[in-house]
Amino acid sequence: MTLSAAWPVRRALTSESGTALPAFIDHHVHLHLIDAAALSARGIAAVVDLGGDPVVLARRASGFPRVSYAGAFLTAPGGYPQGRSWAPDAIVRVVTDASRHPGVARGAQTIVDEQADAGASVIKVALHADAGPVMSDDILAGIVAAAAERGLPVVAHAQGAGQVERAVEAGVAALAHTPFDAPVSRRTLSRAIAAGQAWISTLDIHRGPARAQAIANLRAFAVRGGRVLYGTDLGNGPLPVGLNRRELLALHEAGVRGDALVATLTDPWPHVEATGAVSTFLPGPSPADPDDLPTWLSHGTVVVTEELTRVD
Repeated sequence: MTLSAAWPVRRALTSESGTALPAFIDHHVHLHLIDAAALSARGIAAVVDLGGDPVVLARRASGFPRVSYAGAFLTAPGGYPQGRSWAPDAIVRVVTDASRHPGVARGAQTIVDEQADAGASVIKVALHADAGPVMSDDILAGIVAAAAERGLPVVAHAQGAGQVERAVEAGVAALAHTPFDAPVSRRTLSRAIAAGQAWISTLDIHRGPARAQAIANLRAFAVRGGRVLYGTDLGNGPLPVGLNRRELLALHEAGVRGDALVATLTDPWPHVEATGAVSTFLPGPSPADPDDLPTWLSHGTVVVTEELTRVD
């Protein structure tokens, strides 16, 4: 098959022939739960951290993988992910006031400003009604407005009855997970797509009925033109550090195939630092059988672009 973003190359150091693609991005990771040093060797040139200590993330040195981040989870008192063993206090901020005035304790503007001032590229809110209290509509609206004032999109963990609909209604730019706990109505799908909302895949964290429901929802979203982003929720359970073949296969099963599958890996959402200094190298040409594409993509490695010589 032919991929529009691919070009045939030879590696200068090894003389190996293969295919180059733009750098690959995992749009949902938690760096405090993984060894990020292994990511580049396994094909991931950039990541988006969707829940970590903003102070620690702001101190990360340049290099690879490139890191964009949300900073802390913004949640309600007693809400997710408070109390989880993997979620120290430093990665959670409780918002109790919709105030748009800077300096108000636990106010929407105050807490959004903290993440933005630490270098955040996106703001993360927790709308997990199955795990505890969730923030009010007024506070959610205040966070979205405060983030917009700082030029930042909002991403939501939306789980539980009505939470996906709330995220769409509030103007949340992306869902951190493909909805998996219930079917998404055609009306909600249409509204999400019309608003330009993106869905981060994270299909491989599920098994059984939740996996089947997530794939069905993503298929319905993608076939209508929804923007899909490759993301794994890396750090959540025993997931491979680097490109995840199972995630790619699940995306393929959901109908995200060919150029569309590559686009999920290379989309610069939300504001990923330019990664043109590196590319993805894959041995040999792209597979003739489209069904073989996910496995082939999973063998990508990060290489310096200057190391590659175009040979067509």
